[in-house]
Amino acid sequence: MHYFIFPEKDTTIYQMSGSKNTGLDEILEIRKDLNASGKNPKVSRALIQFDLSYISASMVRGTISNPKFYLNLYDADPKNLSYSQSLFAYAVSQSWVVGEGYSADSPLTIEGCSWRFRDGDTQRTLWTGSISASGGTWFTDVYASQSLDYQTRDLRMDVTPIVNKWLGSTRPNEGFILKRSGSVGNLDINTDEGSNDRLGNLSFFSRQTNTVYPPKLEVEWYDTQWNTGSLSPLNSTELEDTVVYMKNIRKTYKENSKVKFRLVGRGRYPTKSYSNTASEYLTVKYLPSGSIGSIGGDGAYYSVKDADTEETIIPFGTGSLISCDSSGNYFNLWMNGLQSERYYKFEFKVVSGSNTANEIVNFYDDDYVFKVER
Repeated sequence: MHYFIFPEKDTTIYQMSGSKNTGLDEILEIRKDLNASGKNPKVSRALIQFDLSYISASMVRGTISNPKFYLNLYDADPKNLSYSQSLFAYAVSQSWVVGEGYSADSPLTIEGCSWRFRDGDTQRTLWTGSISASGGTWFTDVYASQSLDYQTRDLRMDVTPIVNKWLGSTRPNEGFILKRSGSVGNLDINTDEGSNDRLGNLSFFSRQTNTVYPPKLEVEWYDTQWNTGSLSPLNSTELEDTVVYMKNIRKTYKENSKVKFRLVGRGRYPTKSYSNTASEYLTVKYLPSGSIGSIGGDGAYYSVKDADTEETIIPFGTGSLISCDSSGNYFNLWMNGLQSERYYKFEFKVVSGSNTANEIVNFYDDDYVFKVER
């Protein structure tokens, strides 16, 4: 299953403008600017924090178990990117005040966190400890990274080791700091921040964006249950031409709904049985089962897309395997992990005979559209 958390706060801190706050800006930037001689790099870094209380409570209750966590950021027209580079995420080690500034403010907003201060120009609480006293502070014992290039510019970074530190209370949850490689102060010319290499400027939509691309922390866990009762499986002939449809989908759902969706699969042309008076079209059979770790293997999967943009919200994978009980196939979805007042649609994938000469893979897109309402 997949669940999404949207940030409590985020901002960019700029080395070039030490006291500048951009807590309400619509863009997060990972910049690197050089002087006219192509030297003396000045950088920016992004801070972003998520409330994990709902996830923590769900894990205590047992409704979420062994989750993986992915930080999702969406590109906002980055400039002049090099062929390939890496972005790193660390756990911030001190609290910070988001502030109410914008990048274009004139005069600059100087209340709220900045490159120099954690809280603004009035309190003037410095970033202290860890590696340096400016540009944020972070723990170095665990981190996450992802390679980006001029073609692959969205971020889906596995940050599970960092989040597990927060959930285990071995580190305070002060959020992530996103940056290129390098130490604070840019003294090492062999790192991306400290070198004179032109790497371009990464930009991502922030929580303040008016688009459908705010940052989000994706929670993925294996929630599939498999108990077929007295049901029979679809046979190999039926799987060659299977009709898949939903039984109970509505047009709208409230944002706090937790919904069990029913999915039915049957052969397009069921074999007639004269010993059975019930219609074969009404006989419930179950789709192929899947298991954790078998991404792309046998199983029935669901995917959720934004109905307007076609952006994939929940991909086919271990976290979207279909379950089964004595009434047939189903899957669960928590609506409060989706943006409200938007339309979404389901797509399905059924795989049988994977990694054999008889492998069958079918996709289904029948405009099962629904809206999440406030």
